[in-house]
Amino acid sequence: PCTLRYQRRVHGINRVFDVTRENRMGRKLTAWRGTVVDARGHLVGRLAATVAKELLNGKKISVVRAEQMNLSGTFMRNKLRFLRFMNKRHLSNPKKGPIHYRSPRMMFWRIIRAMVPYKTTRGAAAWNRLKIHEGIPPPWSLMKRAVCPRAMRVLRLHPRRKFCLLGDVASSVGWKHQKLIADFEEKRKKRSKRWFNKREQLKKLLAIAKKQTDAIIPPINLGDGAKIGAL
Repeated sequence: PCTLRYQRRVHGINRVFDVTRENRMGRKLTAWRGTVVDARGHLVGRLAATVAKELLNGKKISVVRAEQMNLSGTFMRNKLRFLRFMNKRHLSNPKKGPIHYRSPRMMFWRIIRAMVPYKTTRGAAAWNRLKIHEGIPPPWSLMKRAVCPRAMRVLRLHPRRKFCLLGDVASSVGWKHQKLIADFEEKRKKRSKRWFNKREQLKKLLAIAKKQTDAIIPPINLGDGAKIGAL
């Protein structure tokens, strides 16, 4: 299909967009293909460094459950640290920045932005390959999710060290959707449990059907595969 490439400034970044003729005509877009990373239980900085490197290597990455990421240190320490950051602003025109994002998704988005040369063509193309979500929205809940061992808290942080959730820090500084995301997650887990139980029942029925079939029809022995192939 005919493809057009253009740049548009989004959140202060020159992002590169590819628009096909089908997209401009309002038809259904192609399915997203890439790696879905479950950020639950990961350290923010370590996961951001790994994601930024993979984006620059050409991979598409979607990060889900950003509110369940971990920050090393106590909750109050991280909250006061972010409040000090919120006091930094432009002297004459605060609209010029810095912009203080309060949602976990945009907090993580801003951390990765500092690790990607987003003002270059290569960095802008890598930036287009990133998606971050709170919770697990329906398109991504049906895909296989991966983890990053080098960034997991249980493997990298000492057991006696204190930590907190990124969602709790975001909720304490102005994020208002923590309860909403928690409700959506609870409904998603119930749907997943029903689907898993149904699949297990089908597996048991299939095993019973195979056993009954083997009792009626004896298994066929084809002999030695090497001799049959030689014939």
